Amino acid sequence: MAEQVAAVNGVELCHETFGDAGGRPLLLVMGLGAPMIWWDEEFCETLAEQGFYVIRFDNRDAGRSSRMRGRANLAQAYLLHRAPYSLADMAADAAGLLDVLGIPAAHVAGASMGGMIAQNLAIRHPERVRSLTSIMSSTGGRLVGRPSGKAMSMLLTAPPRDRAAYVELLVA
Repeated sequence: MAEQVAAVNGVELCHETFGDAGGRPLLLVMGLGAPMIWWDEEFCETLAEQGFYVIRFDNRDAGRSSRMRGRANLAQAYLLHRAPYSLADMAADAAGLLDVLGIPAAHVAGASMGGMIAQNLAIRHPERVRSLTSIMSSTGGRLVGRPSGKAMSMLLTAPPRDRAAYVELLVA
């Protein structure tokens, strides 16, 4: 595993790989604001032991990847129906990362919003996706799989900078 940064579509994507580069490529896409490390290292190593070349990365505005001006947030995307970039832009980021790594096609797994990004990747770049696994996700349609009012309130709360408060928010 080696952390690297790739310049893609005007952003820098922090990523890590596990296993032999000659293995079956598997791109792991995490959800809204979630860092790549939420794909547990032991999980990634287990997949690599099964013959996969595992790539996990931080989406734009997550983890150690580029922060965008006019950062997207749920209020803009769901309530105002606008955001500074789209799921299609994020799918293009994933395709661009595969380009940088010299990978023509990969198995793709996405969790939550990462599943929506993965679906966009499959729709817009079908030749790049060998298989698709969408985990705890939906289509990304505004009327599909909407969170309850209480959950939406939690999702719209700005994450605290204090570690203990952040952990408490995640537990809640």
